[in-house]
Amino acid sequence: MSEHKDFLRTIVKEDLKSGKYKEVITRFPPEPNGFPHIGHAKSIAINFGIARDYQGRCNLRMDDTNPTTEDIKYVEALKDAVKWLGFEWDQDVRYTSDYFPELYEYAKQLVKMGKAYVDSVNEEEMRLLRGTITEAGTRSKYGERSVEENLDLLERMKKGEFKDGEHVLRAKIDMSAANMKMRDPILYRIKHAHHYRAGDEWAIYPLYDFGHCLSDYIEGVTHSICTLEFENNRDIYDWVLDTLELTPPRPYQHEFARLGINYTVMSKRKLLELVEGNYVNGWDDPRLPTIAGYRRRGYTPESILNFCDTIGVAKANSTVDVSQLEFCIRDDLNAKVPRVMCVLNPLKVTITNYEGSENLIASYYPEDVPKEGTREIPFSSTIYIDREDFSENPPKDYFRLTPQQNVRLKHAYIITCKEVIKDNNGNIVEIKAEYNPDSKSGEDRSGIKVKSAIQWVDAKSAKKVEVRVYDRLYKNEMPEGIEDLNPDSLKIMTDAYIEPAVITQRPDERFQFEREGYFYADPIDYTNEKPVFNKIVGLKDSWAKKTDVKPARGQRSSVEKKPQVDGEVVPMSLEEKALFERYVQELKLNDMVADILARDEKLSSFYEATLFVYNSPVAIANMVANEVARELKDKEVNELKFSATQIAELVKLIDEDTISTKIAKQVFEEMVKDGGNPVEIVQAKGLVQISNPVEINPIIDAVIAQNPDNVAKFKAGNTKLLGFFVGQVLKATGGKANPQVVNELVAKKLQ
Repeated sequence: MSEHKDFLRTIVKEDLKSGKYKEVITRFPPEPNGFPHIGHAKSIAINFGIARDYQGRCNLRMDDTNPTTEDIKYVEALKDAVKWLGFEWDQDVRYTSDYFPELYEYAKQLVKMGKAYVDSVNEEEMRLLRGTITEAGTRSKYGERSVEENLDLLERMKKGEFKDGEHVLRAKIDMSAANMKMRDPILYRIKHAHHYRAGDEWAIYPLYDFGHCLSDYIEGVTHSICTLEFENNRDIYDWVLDTLELTPPRPYQHEFARLGINYTVMSKRKLLELVEGNYVNGWDDPRLPTIAGYRRRGYTPESILNFCDTIGVAKANSTVDVSQLEFCIRDDLNAKVPRVMCVLNPLKVTITNYEGSENLIASYYPEDVPKEGTREIPFSSTIYIDREDFSENPPKDYFRLTPQQNVRLKHAYIITCKEVIKDNNGNIVEIKAEYNPDSKSGEDRSGIKVKSAIQWVDAKSAKKVEVRVYDRLYKNEMPEGIEDLNPDSLKIMTDAYIEPAVITQRPDERFQFEREGYFYADPIDYTNEKPVFNKIVGLKDSWAKKTDVKPARGQRSSVEKKPQVDGEVVPMSLEEKALFERYVQELKLNDMVADILARDEKLSSFYEATLFVYNSPVAIANMVANEVARELKDKEVNELKFSATQIAELVKLIDEDTISTKIAKQVFEEMVKDGGNPVEIVQAKGLVQISNPVEINPIIDAVIAQNPDNVAKFKAGNTKLLGFFVGQVLKATGGKANPQVVNELVAKKLQ
């Protein structure tokens, strides 16, 4: 990214120009509790990119303050991602755990200053004392403890004398603060857990808001660049550093919009659920948005970085269409990779008037790609073409081989269909054809005109390969859970054939299979004896044709953003900000949904009315911010055919596992069209979620019977196929089966 492109670089440039800092030092501070994903790639590109652009330094620091979720394998994955993207961190990898002794001393200093105290109320009482957006909180009675008592308790907490949750260390700030994060936030909590680096030395661990700002200061960071969900944390960041009166210079926090992509989840919790539930084949499954997944699929570092550059650095959250990422990899590979022929679904063709064999010479690259390289393509009387390239009864505008239509074999000859051979079931098993000897590519004297050229391979010399065709992991634009998984996200083709030079010469690792897409030699499973290729991306965006891809009204996309004036996001009013704070802090909504509701008076009023009927804040918020928002955009509440009470009843059906979220969307569409009580709609249409094993087991038996090969693989040790069977059962029930019940029953059946 060039330095004039975004507001962060403008800030850095002005800070250097004013002399505020002599050198730019940024940091990438991930928590090592999962593999990094495409959102982390954006943060890596920003932090390391700014340091590079201004001749500064960028630290890689593991924010390892939660010993129950962190692991060294995640540390290695994060390091590997940064290296693969082409960046280098300054000196050694840093860890917040390296600073535990210093952080503890800073905590004691705050206690001595009367700015922190040990609180001993339970979690429920602490929540009640915190107050609400409209009502000030009340400080705990333990806030009056003496400095000596607080220091004694803190030391004993450190030594492990108390149980988890028995005490916490809190900052002493302002229990009436408008920013509820400033109402005496917790700085340390007791956690008796083994730390992967610190061992069992510590029984207390700092929270993010305390450890992060001080780690930045200790490392000399100048610009602490975070995503927007930490915007409200900035007040604590500044309070800690200012209160301790640390020697200048000190860091300052700046926020940018996090990355959201449709048809994708980037919640670490949901990604972990996919991995641990065997719905995917590990953290590097090519369908996942992890950097390891993109890397194994065949994406290049350049394509990822170009994507990050293309979407830019914004101040408002938005959802980017995944087709933008796919465009970037196509654009990168188009000028790089050799073109070869591979037949994914082979159909035998016997050329009855051809004798012997020959080697045809063909370029690996088209004329518009400035690269050189040729290969020999063996040709004989028996070849394979793709089944889609022959039609006995062709539709209009079908330009490939038919009984009445000639076609050119790419780099070879024109052939004519003479006979169609079928088996006893009427399936086409072979084509008898003749070739025109005067029609050789580059030497054509036949005068025959054809409408297209098709790929093919020589049956005698072609190499059999396994091709893994990946599609989007989720079938819904805004996926919510495993019920939204796309059951066709992976198709394994074991009878594909490729021209021999691809295997024997190995001119590259990535290829364009003519008319099929871009493919990558799997870096783990590929061998010369059993070549395996992963589909990176198709030649065109096939999803744009399948669906009119638009963001749901009520969800922001790269087109529909927050209100702006002269390119700047309109700040929230005090009332909107108060709602936003309540939704995030008290009701635990994510930032994007909270922002949508808080900025729209009709939506927030409808949400509050629904919440009054049934207390399920997150589920109701998602329903209102997505489905209800779509209807309220051009209508008033009194024009709707459904009420807040009915939406509450619909969400309750989901919470009680009576229906799945997928079925709930069908019910909602009925409510939009005709009104009606959701309970009655579910009963009338037989949409109740199937949780009874008696009903589900026969469906599981049928799926198992239809997939003997995968059953054998599962029993041979490939337990990752569990997700395949679960997906097939959910598909067979139209999404009505309870995913958790199906998961348990399938696992039991396959034992």
